[in-house]
Amino acid sequence: MRTILILVFTVNYLVSSAQVSNMHFFKNDSLFIMKKQPEKGFYHDYILFIPKEIPINKKTYLLVEPNNTGRTSDSVEVHKRFAIDLASVSSVGNNVSTMLKIPLLVPVFPRPSTQGLIYTHALDRDVMLEASQELNRLDLQLLAMIDDAKQELKALGIQVHSKVFMSGFSASATFINRFSFIHPKILKALAIGGFNGELMLPLSEINAVALNYPIGINDFNKLFNKQFDINSYRQIPQFIYMGKLDQNDAVQFDDAYNDNERQIINTHVGLNIQERYLKCQTLYQRKNIFPIFKTYEKVGHWTTADINFEVIRFFFDQMK
Repeated sequence: MRTILILVFTVNYLVSSAQVSNMHFFKNDSLFIMKKQPEKGFYHDYILFIPKEIPINKKTYLLVEPNNTGRTSDSVEVHKRFAIDLASVSSVGNNVSTMLKIPLLVPVFPRPSTQGLIYTHALDRDVMLEASQELNRLDLQLLAMIDDAKQELKALGIQVHSKVFMSGFSASATFINRFSFIHPKILKALAIGGFNGELMLPLSEINAVALNYPIGINDFNKLFNKQFDINSYRQIPQFIYMGKLDQNDAVQFDDAYNDNERQIINTHVGLNIQERYLKCQTLYQRKNIFPIFKTYEKVGHWTTADINFEVIRFFFDQMK
């Protein structure tokens, strides 16, 4: 059984270069629980996982995987436990981090039961329209966490590039897909899977039907006060995968999409996951966006060792 050293910080953790050279905890996998800092723009804790034997004073990439509890809960501790598990044990991101010796950031975003239609972990429309500071614009909160993590890592002697890797599965994959549309310039590469076959589309309309966020970009400027930067988006290397047997269809549930969104998707994109997935591929390619799309036979809503290996190899190729 591997040892993970857990450290908790409430403010910036700063050390001297001499202290960095004498640090013992990178001999083990180390997990930092970084406390929320509203004055810096993030209202929730985040987890910073640093694999053992990570190179010191050698530039690398920060990997980000949004948390996905899989259910609602008004207890922040529930979401924190799932985020810690995701960072340190059970995620594609942890596999990538451990194998490539790169740091991993996992936010502890809540998904409250009392506001069950706000699907925070998928960065849905309700998140963008939410007025409360704690839940509003989680994409901007994640950016603030990334900036903070870069400074914390620098203090530990770990230099990271300005752009980040992002990995996610299921709701966290949907979060990344939408996040990449809003902030394409911060991504070096992304890998996502198990996302209901429904990707955000680089289109304002389909069959004369307007596509608002999170289906398309019709009201992108209104929501984000900027145009969709399709040229920057095209430059992101993407590995997008689905299991052929995946039947986990969030499109049909109210927390993921409202009735109007669901009707548009079912009518104009596809009524089932696999049909949707193929349609999205065609629509991306028509806009000269060419991710690596892969379907895994005999795989449902889960990942396998083969999938993990291919994601690791994909990110490794982006590090060259």
